[in-house]
Amino acid sequence: MRERSRYNWSMNRLSIEERTRILSALVEGNSIRSVCRMLGVAKRTVTRLLVEVGTACYEYQDRVMRDLSCRLVQCDEIWSYVGCKEKRVTPAKTEKGPCGDAWVWVAIDAETKLVPCWLVGKRDPGCATEFIQDLASRLKHRVQLTTDGLKMYLSAVEDSFGSDIDYAMLVKVYGNDPTEQKRYSPAICTGCKRENKIGNPDARYISTSYIERQNLTMRMSMRRFTRLTNGFSKKIENHEASVALHFMHYNFVRIHQSLRVTPAMAAGVSSRLWSMEDIAALPNSEAMKAAA
Repeated sequence: MRERSRYNWSMNRLSIEERTRILSALVEGNSIRSVCRMLGVAKRTVTRLLVEVGTACYEYQDRVMRDLSCRLVQCDEIWSYVGCKEKRVTPAKTEKGPCGDAWVWVAIDAETKLVPCWLVGKRDPGCATEFIQDLASRLKHRVQLTTDGLKMYLSAVEDSFGSDIDYAMLVKVYGNDPTEQKRYSPAICTGCKRENKIGNPDARYISTSYIERQNLTMRMSMRRFTRLTNGFSKKIENHEASVALHFMHYNFVRIHQSLRVTPAMAAGVSSRLWSMEDIAALPNSEAMKAAA
């Protein structure tokens, strides 16, 4: 992530009300160009504001998401891309900056719905280990963890937690419809297998339902994650900032319907309900000064 101080000029030129309107439009799934048309601001202004506030959101959450009392954690990864899809990556494009697949590894607490950490990277063993190690560093005590059947998770969990975890995989079995070709439809899930890997996980809580629902929330809340979109991220900095802003809004501002409070309040990370004005002012707020 880039240093937020490099983008202070955008914050100084926009009022808090203007910043709030721009950020509110972005977290509700609008593209940068649609925000420009709706609010009459320049694309460069919106982009720089996104990166500056997104960087502050990342730094703040990285600081406060510590010693968490989560008990039931689910992890998954969601596909996206930057610049172009992986099959269209060329040496000339990579010289301009990172491009191609940009997977987002995400963890969620099944009870409080808090997202304690995420990682934007490749779908490889290195990123899997980095992500799980980051998750382990934020937890206060032993947890039950569920992931899908991606084999990279097994070595990553062993390296990060050792035997101090109850870990299970939920492996989905997919079939094909031989009668019809469905290019944009997912394969049919014919069943699931629960596989205990480490410790003694409770079979009642071996599930990935909440993290899969979070994947849908991400696709609905960030225009660049929409499938078959032309609103994809052109730069990795914009992509990372958008993800950080999304989770700041999700964790601290958006009241969860089943909890009646925000995930951060349910998890004891925050004692109050945040507003979009708080997020807009975050780069220059006392909270960020304390984090420095």
